[in-house]
Amino acid sequence: MKTNRVCSLFGIKYPIVQGGMVWCSGWRLASAVSNAGGLGLLGAGSMHPDVLREHILKCRKATDRPFGVNVPLMYPEIEELMRILAEEGVKIVFTSAGNPKTWTPYLKAHGMTVAHVVSSSRFAAKSEEAGVDAIVAEGFEAGGHNGREETTTLCLIPAVRRSTALPLLAAGGIGTADAIRAVQALGADGVQIGTRFALTTESSAHERFKQLCLSLDEGDTRLMLKSLSPTRLVKGDFASMIASAEERGATAAELRELLGRGRAKKGIFEGDLSEGELEIGQVASLFRDIRTVADVMRELTS
Repeated sequence: MKTNRVCSLFGIKYPIVQGGMVWCSGWRLASAVSNAGGLGLLGAGSMHPDVLREHILKCRKATDRPFGVNVPLMYPEIEELMRILAEEGVKIVFTSAGNPKTWTPYLKAHGMTVAHVVSSSRFAAKSEEAGVDAIVAEGFEAGGHNGREETTTLCLIPAVRRSTALPLLAAGGIGTADAIRAVQALGADGVQIGTRFALTTESSAHERFKQLCLSLDEGDTRLMLKSLSPTRLVKGDFASMIASAEERGATAAELRELLGRGRAKKGIFEGDLSEGELEIGQVASLFRDIRTVADVMRELTS
């Protein structure tokens, strides 16, 4: 039987990584995915440094299997965050939203395995040059922050596969066993899944947010904020407010002021479906119930 490179790299049973999603990916979700044979990731993007340290310690108590941390490189307290990863002996880090050349040498020097999230074959090649160990190629279907190119996953995976020899994880629009087989046929070694895990019992997202996402149809999300930081949002009051601002030609500064602070927390973590920023992938339309991580993993590996 052929050895799976993603499983070998991370020391896991199944080539399935749980996306490190803001306000969803705390220690309960990450440890549950790791205990079920995948790779759980803590979402550092919604954690202050001391909170991240707490989640690392709790995750380590909840699982004796590998887990990692997702770090958006535009994080405002990035130096402090990286120091904590080194101090706590974190073994696996997924970086995103920034230049991998900046921090990959530091992470590698501290014995960490590094994967970087990209939205194009050009950035995949640059990530390999930066010394990362694996690539996550994320298509336009994904929730949250997204690539400006708007390339779908099925177009992106074969393009990235041509540009790099590194272990390759496909992300964006993947939430079923059939989708995993499809991207593997296109050259992916494994997958990173966000939305399906965001809508599980162990996800730290608010119940109102989960139930809203379970009611969505395939056209109920939209990629917005392209002039600032492309983000896939659920259509609703807040998305309509953003759309109106963009249609009248709002500047990036005006959009930042409109976003304010804590919008994603307000929507995803606190359940404010009117004023909050509601981020989820297109694949949410396939799901109609909340399940445990163990049940989801059984479905994905069936």
